[in-house]
Amino acid sequence: MKRVDLRKQYKYLYAPSAKAVGVVDVPPLNFLMIDGQGNPNTSPDFGAALEALYAMSYTLKFAVKLGKPAIDYPVMALEGLWWTDDMSRFSV
Repeated sequence: MKRVDLRKQYKYLYAPSAKAVGVVDVPPLNFLMIDGQGNPNTSPDFGAALEALYAMSYTLKFAVKLGKPAIDYPVMALEGLWWTDDMSRFSV
């Protein structure tokens, strides 16, 4: 069975230097994503969206693992994009 580890293959994207700022070229990649709105800390829809994403991610992972050719890969970490009409509302 072929094993694909995108964290290793794209280490420069997933483990950048903590000492230097740099510009990287991100290649075209496919993603599972859900758009939403509201506060993820209080929105029940956020939890439901995460459950749906991980359910689909693991369903695809195991389907590909049983396919021909069989490929095993780790489900990647969750990434989020956040914004607001008033960016000053974000604090660090």
